[in-house]
Amino acid sequence: MVSETTYVVQAFNPGKGGNLKPGSPIVCKSESGALRTAERLALIKLAVVAFSSSGDPEMGDYDDEPKILFRKGELPASFD
Repeated sequence: MVSETTYVVQAFNPGKGGNLKPGSPIVCKSESGALRTAERLALIKLAVVAFSSSGDPEMGDYDDEPKILFRKGELPASFD
């Protein structure tokens, strides 16, 4: 099994009824890249989270719980 770590930044905008509307996820090459991207987006977005997940991409087997690297704002419950 080959383990690979994926770094993702997800930003949210205001949506209808006070809900959050997710933007397109941004895949980064490294943890530091994800942190820089998240910090930059946190200045202009309602909420931002950066996380990593490790697993085997060929098998589609990833961690059950992603590792949160950065969070700002009120995020959906799935990121608690």
